[in-house]
Formats: sequence, C-alpha cells, structure tokens
Amino acid sequence: PHACAMLPATLKLCCGIAHDHLRRLPELGVRGREVLGGHDRFFTLLLFAPAATGPEPDGDISPSRLSSVDLSYITQGEMALQGALSILQQHTSWQEAGTMLDTGATVSSAALPGLGKVFRAEVVLAVPVARLHRELFERMEEMPQWNPALSRVKVLQRVGTDTLVTHEVTAPSPGNLVGQRDFVSVRYRGRRETAIYLVGTATHIEPLPSQEGCIRAESRLSCIVLQPLAGDPSRTRFTWLLSMDLKGWIPASVLNRVLPQSQADFIKHLRRHLSATACP
Repeated sequence: PHACAMLPATLKLCCGIAHDHLRRLPELGVRGREVLGGHDRFFTLLLFAPAATGPEPDGDISPSRLSSVDLSYITQGEMALQGALSILQQHTSWQEAGTMLDTGATVSSAALPGLGKVFRAEVVLAVPVARLHRELFERMEEMPQWNPALSRVKVLQRVGTDTLVTHEVTAPSPGNLVGQRDFVSVRYRGRRETAIYLVGTATHIEPLPSQEGCIRAESRLSCIVLQPLAGDPSRTRFTWLLSMDLKGWIPASVLNRVLPQSQADFIKHLRRHLSATACP
C-alpha cells in the first residue's frame, strides 16, 4: 500500500481494489480467485489510463448489499474499461487492414502488450446512440435473432445496473475453420462525456461446463464505443476493439482473417437489423 502513494490516481484506485481483493482471497475462495485471475494483464495499460467518468459503482446499489464475487465482477468490468480507454487514447501504431466494402467499416490492427493482436473496426451508423445502446446491451439476449453467427446469448447474472455476466455460444457453420466456441464474460457499461462504452472480458463462473461440441474460448478484451457523430446526433460513430483467445490450435494467419471478418459480419447484420426494425 505504501508504494501506491507515488502512483497516478487511477493506478492508486486499482492498487486499492487489488489489495482489498487479495486481502479477502481466503473469503472469496477458489471461485473468487478465478474471477480475479484475468486482471493482471491490464495493469501495464492502466499506468497510462485516464479515469473514466460515469455512474457511481454500478448504479445506486450499495456495495454492502453485493457479495464479494459480485464486487469482483464489477471490478473486472471497471478494469477492462480502463484498459480500453488506455488503448483508445494512446498513440498506437495501427496498421490498416482495409475497408470491408459491404459494410463501409475500416479495420486496423496493432500488437499490444498483455493482449496480443487487437483489431479495431470503425464505421458510422445511421441511428442514434440510444438505439444502439438498447440493442447491444439491454437486448443482448435477442442478438441470435438477427446475428446468425450466434446460437445463444444468455444473461447469467445482473450485478447492479451496469454489469452483466453472460454466456454466448456461436452457431455451427459448415466449413468453418474455427469451429463452435462458447464464452463466459463480464459485460460492463460505462459512460464518458457523450460516449457509451460497452466492454467485455472473460470471466469464470461455476458450475458452467463448456457446451457439447464447443471449445471454451476467451475474450481478452471487447470494447464497443458509441459516440454521437459531431453535428448530427441521429448518427453514431461505432468503434470496436477486439482481442480474443479462441483456444485450440488455430494458425495465426487464420485468426488474422477470421477476427476482422467476424467484426465486419457483425456490423453487416446489425445494420440490416436496424434498418428492418422500426425504432420503438
């Protein structure tokens, strides 16, 4: 704790959180240690991360009313958000991977410490931020209805107002080089000025065995940024950072094709869904 006195405010906060959780590891038990296990990969990024502004810790839910594991989910989501903010605001050398002509999205990539290769997709969508926010966070379980890449999305737990624990299963696809995967993730919603950040990162919850025929993969970091287009709030600048560990033996050349293509496909299906459904 004394060493934290010389660190920036954001890292002091994270040190305090980490120290508190480490102190309570006997209380948290094995499950708690698994939940907290992925946090260390963001510490390097957090050295440079700006503090995120937004709601008080997970809405108006008092921390005293949450379990230790619930609090660890919130912490994991907050740390994922800080890591994403760091990536977005650093002067990273992104290499353009081209424009997906059928979606208008541009995709680029960069190799980052602790995460490996991160892909960034950017596009402008002709709907306001609030509409996208509803579809991508509040109505997450409905995604398989319009995204054929998913067979199931289930919210396993809601922690306060801004944190979800989810289970997603990809759809089987003939000729798919990767095969079916399932994911267990913490999803966290943050706000900063006019932007909404929807972040996700792998977590562990027991008991939840992998789906039959699936490999349990992990989202190192997913962050979708929804920001009103300057001068036209009816349109949204959509930015998506994605880094995944799909597990299994998959050549890097295949991964480097599959992940940006999955981003482009998601944007294509999302845009089709938005245009086909009237705004409620």
